[in-house]
Amino acid sequence: MYYAIDLFCGAGGCSEGLLQAGFNILFSSDISPMVEETYKNRHEQLGLIQGKNTWFQRADIRDLTGDQIKKYISSLEIMKGKKIPDIDLIIGGPSCQGFSRAGRRDKNDPRNLLFGEYVRVISEIKPKYIVLENVEGFMDMQFNGYKGLTGIEYPDGSVTPDLLRSELKEIGYNTLEPKILNAADYGVPQRRNRVIFIGYRNDMQPPEYPEPTTKGKHISLKQAIGDLVTNKESSALSLTQYQKESRKGRTPAVNGKPIEARKIVNTELSKITEIVEERFSLFMPGETGTLLKKRVLEDGIDISKKPALVKLCSERLGLTNEEVITTFKNAKATPEQVEILLTKKNIRQRFDEDLPSATVVSIPDDFISPWEDRTFSVRELARLQSFDDSFVFCGKRTTGGLKRRVEVPQFTQVGNAVPPLLACAVAKKIIEVLP
Repeated sequence: MYYAIDLFCGAGGCSEGLLQAGFNILFSSDISPMVEETYKNRHEQLGLIQGKNTWFQRADIRDLTGDQIKKYISSLEIMKGKKIPDIDLIIGGPSCQGFSRAGRRDKNDPRNLLFGEYVRVISEIKPKYIVLENVEGFMDMQFNGYKGLTGIEYPDGSVTPDLLRSELKEIGYNTLEPKILNAADYGVPQRRNRVIFIGYRNDMQPPEYPEPTTKGKHISLKQAIGDLVTNKESSALSLTQYQKESRKGRTPAVNGKPIEARKIVNTELSKITEIVEERFSLFMPGETGTLLKKRVLEDGIDISKKPALVKLCSERLGLTNEEVITTFKNAKATPEQVEILLTKKNIRQRFDEDLPSATVVSIPDDFISPWEDRTFSVRELARLQSFDDSFVFCGKRTTGGLKRRVEVPQFTQVGNAVPPLLACAVAKKIIEVLP
């Protein structure tokens, strides 16, 4: 039996990968109540029952101690009469943003950084292996006046990987050189680069990073979600291997069998106006907002069959409908006029069906389907992250304004997750060297 702890677990991308690799998750934690609903629901699906064979604790990691985690684990029904096992792996993706407790801490104090709290918990649990996942910026983020867990004062400008390696060495861990892995190389239909940082206790054997399994043969958007298109004429005629696996399920329940998706949920689409729909229709496959503007300025564009956009431009530019159509068709529009047609946004992009998707983010308002003039559903993006179709995302679909600072709705849960297949590939390499 291999035992793991998942900190900053989010909706459960890492946990899915751990379970697929063969780990048993004894404890997991996250700060968000919205995440908790999704995470617990999924684990109940799999037969991982709170207090029986696993424990989820909603908590700020600053308030979480190794002794508390051990207490939760020892209280599990499966641990009755047993000694708490040596934890094989702690995995997590702590944010590297400073923050404060109201009135009690300076938000600029680098000791408030979450990766430091992650190291503290590791020092208190002493797992055999640790994995940290983070964004590429983790590699060159610099800190001034950082004071470590054991009191080491680091020179200004120290970068996070060096700090982390030094801190882990102080508490008895060796580390591999951090590595950037592209999720697309491990069966995920998404170009998503993530820093993977692996440490191992001094009495353990060093693991290796996983070798790419799909490098040079990445799974395309069509192969991943072509069956979810609402316009059935555009969808694939037969299911691909990836689609079959997504429907059948990859993550085993406690009985050893994955859960098949009898009904695909989280498929609701965002409502958009006629103007936005027509704007979406102007994008060619793979084209960004910047490239579209360049094309309109240099080559012109025919908007004669876009009545909502023609009307908008006519009213804003003080031109007749025919003048608007002719101006844009003959590439006579000024940059200011093109901005009225398309807005100032440059980040919009229509995905190419023959390529993996771009990195799935928490607010995917500007990703356009290759087949329809719309954005994607939660389920489509979850597929692009390699979640099983049986995985249900709970709570609000999305949120806006200041609520985005505190709420973690479905789209954010998906966008923030570690792709399960990437997590699985890393976890399998840990299992290879476990005694």
